[in-house]
Amino acid sequence: MAISVLLADDDARFRGIYRKLFDRTEGFRTAGEAADGAEAARLCVALRPDVALLDVQMPGADGLEAVRRILPATGTRVIMLTTFHLDEYVHEALTLGASGFLLKNASPQEVLQAVRAAHDGHAMLAPEVTARLLHTFAPHRPQRRHQFAGQVLSEREVQVIRYVARGYSNQQIADELFLSLETVRTYLRRSFAKLDVRDRTQLAVLAYEAGLLHEQR
Repeated sequence: MAISVLLADDDARFRGIYRKLFDRTEGFRTAGEAADGAEAARLCVALRPDVALLDVQMPGADGLEAVRRILPATGTRVIMLTTFHLDEYVHEALTLGASGFLLKNASPQEVLQAVRAAHDGHAMLAPEVTARLLHTFAPHRPQRRHQFAGQVLSEREVQVIRYVARGYSNQQIADELFLSLETVRTYLRRSFAKLDVRDRTQLAVLAYEAGLLHEQR
């Protein structure tokens, strides 16, 4: 089955470029198009695409408002697109549950890879976005007891979470910790359940906010 993708951007030319990319690439198809966040949310509820690519800044209801409407009502995975390097957009989008964040200058291969990753339940962050998250959150110790403190996380689960926050893939984590790939996946599933997050991106944001990259348990 081809991965169905909804495109939401107020620039019709930009939507056209992405529509051609998905319709001409085997394994993908364009499910629909929207010019604003309200229309994107409506179409996601009606069409139930696998993945939605949403521009952050659109007239009327923007991409962030669309995420707030789409995620509680559908199983659609959301990837945010923007030309802006604004930390507040990145942080809020990922906290809301977006599965990825790409800049609009991403290559076609990067876009396809991000959509595949989101469809498979993983996340894809542009390198620039990961760097900004690290710069924003990692250097600062939290002023209050972080969300991890009250959870029964094993030391190995904490190690896996730290690697996720640094952008390691499951295979890279397995190699670093000398674990099987399935064991890493098991640790992640447990962590998702314990911390009530839906994917790796939310887990990474939580780790950044908690100061887990520099704290030792």
